[in-house]
Amino acid sequence: MKREVAVDDLKKLYTAGDMARVGCNGCQGCCDCCRGMGSSVVLDPLDIYRLVRGLQMDFSGLMEKYLELNAVDGVVLPNLQMASEKECCGFLNEEGRCAIHAFRPGLCRLFPLGRYYENGTFRYFLQKKECRMEPKTKVRISKWLGEPELKKYEAYILAWHNLLEEIQELLAGEKDEQLAKDMSVYLLNSFYIKGYRMDEEFYVQFEERREQMEKLLSVLKRK
Repeated sequence: MKREVAVDDLKKLYTAGDMARVGCNGCQGCCDCCRGMGSSVVLDPLDIYRLVRGLQMDFSGLMEKYLELNAVDGVVLPNLQMASEKECCGFLNEEGRCAIHAFRPGLCRLFPLGRYYENGTFRYFLQKKECRMEPKTKVRISKWLGEPELKKYEAYILAWHNLLEEIQELLAGEKDEQLAKDMSVYLLNSFYIKGYRMDEEFYVQFEERREQMEKLLSVLKRK
């Protein structure tokens, strides 16, 4: 998801091996980033894979209770729904703690970091004004993310970002509204609704689906 960021936040960019001031004492007494986030916590396919496995609930079940669909840069994607009058994440428990912390979405793992994409790769930046917890301690970004296969994860994140950008560029100049709708439906079915094999590695399954999508995009570009 593209968003505007403060110029000052981009003055220092990090790799996963760098230290950054993101430590917040386990968020003790604070859950601000789990409230009032609107539709900004967009989920990628790995998030759905982990939620389905962790909650033993399929995509339709997640949609009934925890998720909603919104257009993101011209493409319809699922995001965490802010529920009730308190506008809080449906996974926030009564103690103000994340009930799915072990398999929380990637954007939740990343916060208060963001990703800056350039030259075919990305680096991390610190969103300095997004988290009120102080003082913050330095933590190695790889540890903060908590991804057991970080290289595979970062390669996947880049591939997913590039795929979405390719779809968005294709649709940007497209006057056929039906094509845009059909593309969103195909994307949702291919990467979210269609179940993943829980006994097999996610990244391999994602790559299979990404290749199929690339074939479709190649056909559409030739038209």
